[in-house]
Amino acid sequence: MGLWSRKNDKEFPGFWVEYLAFFDKKQQKTPIEKTRFIAFDTETTGFDYIDDRVLSIGAVAVNNTSIEVADQLELYLEQDVFNSDTVEIHGIRKSNNLDTISESEAIEIFIKYIGNSILIAHHANFDRNMINKVLQRNGLGTLKNKFLDTGVLFSKTKHLVYRSNRKHMHYSLDELCDDLKISKSDRHTASGDAFITAIAFLKIMAKLKINKTDRVSILF
Repeated sequence: MGLWSRKNDKEFPGFWVEYLAFFDKKQQKTPIEKTRFIAFDTETTGFDYIDDRVLSIGAVAVNNTSIEVADQLELYLEQDVFNSDTVEIHGIRKSNNLDTISESEAIEIFIKYIGNSILIAHHANFDRNMINKVLQRNGLGTLKNKFLDTGVLFSKTKHLVYRSNRKHMHYSLDELCDDLKISKSDRHTASGDAFITAIAFLKIMAKLKINKTDRVSILF
């Protein structure tokens, strides 16, 4: 049970109560240019939502169809679970000289940062589930934000025949980089992948001829 586990909403920490309050308002009629998007990524010890843990979270904001480099987040979490098999991918070792914070501190910072922004991720279900497990371990609920998956959006840029042939296959982030001519430097770091995801999102919108004055609902 987490530090803030309570049945009564009034006993939730203030940051969670403030976060929930954001979702009293509907966003569907908001134009894209007035919407804050957050592209984010997690690096984890593995793919098991229950047993694995988030090692780092990277995020960057997209406002008015521009990436706001100054509005980004990078967090490294203390490791109470270690899986040497995945170190080769993300490069985060227990002995790395990184400033780490506890899981509960990290989730509070992340929740305050995202607010009610629309979240963008590649293979978004994985990142959403990992963050939701962090929330649950800390006695909180689940993310309320709307999600966009760059893999799903990218598939819409392809002809229907091509899409039907790939309906059981997922586009990897590397495939998006190749197709959309995005540099793969800093791949497999949370911040690097978040930045790549933000670039991919903007390029996909351009391919789909989505304008910043369109309502945000056109993306779903």
